[in-house]
Amino acid sequence: MFLPLTVRPVILSSTLLLLCALLLAACSPGAEKTPTNTAATSNNTAAANANQSNSNPTASTGNTTAGQTTAKAKLNLNTASGNDFLAQIPGLGNKMVHEFEEYRPYKSVQQFRREMGKYVPAEKIAEYEKYVYVPIAENESDAATLQQIPGLDATEAAALIAGRPYASRDAFLDKLSEKVSADELAVAKTYLGGQ
Repeated sequence: MFLPLTVRPVILSSTLLLLCALLLAACSPGAEKTPTNTAATSNNTAAANANQSNSNPTASTGNTTAGQTTAKAKLNLNTASGNDFLAQIPGLGNKMVHEFEEYRPYKSVQQFRREMGKYVPAEKIAEYEKYVYVPIAENESDAATLQQIPGLDATEAAALIAGRPYASRDAFLDKLSEKVSADELAVAKTYLGGQ
């Protein structure tokens, strides 16, 4: 059956309008946020945490009952999968996962901040850094990258840099142990890149 010529333009314009609305909705700023099922997300996060290896260090601790704490593993920006990022970093969308992966390998935390600063403000990047790290090269990393180590301040990072070159990783860790606690040193060991 054929429609009269006056009806066809109305159908075409309605279809075009619907397509435009869908395109705008898909490209809107909130479109990268995907709805999550809280139970599934916590199961995925628990699974992701269970699968973390020593290459993913301890981040900040969260409170549990009776004053105990549990550690959250940070993700290595150079090796973590997109699914790891989505499972671990609250509110992270597929677009930012793509940006995290696009600029690999990261040599410094400053590089990460500079590249992500093209897309999000510094406050958001600081939030991301609670969940990720750039691997540390004891004889090459800048002060900001060294300061990813819990408890290490700018002065101490500068002193570590002044002590280079380190003959071995153990020599670096010995010097670092003078500046941080045993727990912080354990985290630092997991931040060190492969030799």
